[in-house]
Amino acid sequence: MSAKEVEEIIANLGNVTEKVAGKTVLVTGGSGFLGSFLCDVLVELSATVICLDNLASGLISNISDVLGKENFKFVRHDITRPIFFEEDIDAVLHLASRASPFEFQHFPIQILKANTLGIWVALGIAKRHNARLLYTSTSEIYGNATEIPTPEEYTGNVNPIGARSCYDEAKRCGESFVTAYRLEHGMDARIARLFNTYGPKMRADDVYGRVVPRFVEQALRDEPITVFGDGSQTRSFCYVSDQIEALLRFAFLEGLDGKTLNIGNDEEITIVTLAEIIKKLASSKSEIKFEALPKDDPRRRRPDISKAKDILNWTPRVSLEQGLERTIQWFRMK
Repeated sequence: MSAKEVEEIIANLGNVTEKVAGKTVLVTGGSGFLGSFLCDVLVELSATVICLDNLASGLISNISDVLGKENFKFVRHDITRPIFFEEDIDAVLHLASRASPFEFQHFPIQILKANTLGIWVALGIAKRHNARLLYTSTSEIYGNATEIPTPEEYTGNVNPIGARSCYDEAKRCGESFVTAYRLEHGMDARIARLFNTYGPKMRADDVYGRVVPRFVEQALRDEPITVFGDGSQTRSFCYVSDQIEALLRFAFLEGLDGKTLNIGNDEEITIVTLAEIIKKLASSKSEIKFEALPKDDPRRRRPDISKAKDILNWTPRVSLEQGLERTIQWFRMK
């Protein structure tokens, strides 16, 4: 994220910024895609940031802009193992988890641990410090949803022994941990169900590549853009700056204890259309190549974000083409 985008997020946050300044915030998975952007903005807002990451999929380069700053501290640690902090912590933002569908096949146990043992450790830290906790869950908990747009009340259509279950079910279990700690210990905890997010810093290499960065890199190299199935499946893509603004509002606004909110963009698009847009914006000569659809791949994804709009006073601001142009430009320069 550019300095300009950080400034835009801060301007859009309005008086929420006053609730962040001076706070000590633990960000687990802080050198990952979303975590590193949160660190960038929190540091700029004069919070003291503790970034915890085991670098399994996160990158030190993602936090290069804040490394060495007085109000930033990097701790290399696996959140599935207990850890104690001398600092007084005001908020815990738990983002630590691999999230690419390709990773589900290669690292299912790590993913299960991050969202069960990991959230258990994060909740323990929050309880010890009487801190607020925000858990980043996922649209994957809805599985192959039959209600579109999907509201928070939809309880899911998930295959518990399917190819994606390590992520789907671990996130559902993570939400249960959060609920249990709220009920038993009276903690202030919130659950954000994130729909597809994209933007600079996303990894496109090997098993880390999700659909937008994979398509962008293929297009920039004039390689075939690989679409699974016939491309008629849909997703709703939220640009990272919109996602970060919503997460910070959710984490730091008062009176939202116990809330669960969908956060994403509610514009639905087919995957083949996404490929065509990226090809056009990248001025690519790539052909679009169709491959077998992975098992349990959801047919449609579109969130109902009416609650997030109302409760957070937030709405996505960056159009798909604007966000893709920014993302393509970052990939050209990296």
